[in-house]
Amino acid sequence: MEIDLFIPCFIDQIYPDTAFNVIKLLKKAGVKAHYNPEQTCCGQPAYNSGYWKETKSLAHKFVQDFPGDRLIVSPSASCTGFIKNYYSDLFTKEDLDYEIHLKLKERLFELTDFLVNKLKFTDFGATFPHKVCYHDACTALREYGIKKEPRELLSKVKGLELVEMEETSTCCGFGGTFSAKFTAISSAMTEQKVEHALNTGAEFIISTESSCILNIEAYIKKNNLPIKPIHIADILTTGWN
Repeated sequence: MEIDLFIPCFIDQIYPDTAFNVIKLLKKAGVKAHYNPEQTCCGQPAYNSGYWKETKSLAHKFVQDFPGDRLIVSPSASCTGFIKNYYSDLFTKEDLDYEIHLKLKERLFELTDFLVNKLKFTDFGATFPHKVCYHDACTALREYGIKKEPRELLSKVKGLELVEMEETSTCCGFGGTFSAKFTAISSAMTEQKVEHALNTGAEFIISTESSCILNIEAYIKKNNLPIKPIHIADILTTGWN
């Protein structure tokens, strides 16, 4: 199978190793990934800030960057959920991109959904001898709809002990521009999220969302806490080459 790979801004700019690990995962599962280096932001930050005109320009570019009929896979339920659920708000039915988008969103998959439900490939032979907890990111759970998929993949990792934290589905406080506009509230939410994770005795907080990881990681580093956030793709490629 051949797919197109969509790497969101956060991963491209801050966590590029995660992107390379996604390619390793797909290759091990027998999938050849094509990457278009012209791809850019999907437009979610601009949309959430009310800049719909600017978002439409990015949406137009996105659908043009992924032509053809190959499936599109991305290590972010936030970005894929946004494209699937909100691009229709940007295009009128008279826009050429409206029909293109309707077809595109049907071939767009978040990574864990693709691996578990489309590819039926869940055991990568990874080894990670640590106690971990999983953070259900808001958009992953509520807009894209994944919950069991990441946990199924983690259950196959040798040595990994998954413990559920209290209020696992509560927001970590990032929320895109929310964290910039309401810093005090955001910080309190992040503190609560990390405290729940620490209470489990876990050494790592795993998520499908690099934006959540960035937010949680900043709080952890500032307070020098003994826990680390990590993307699920980085876990699934641990212990093999």
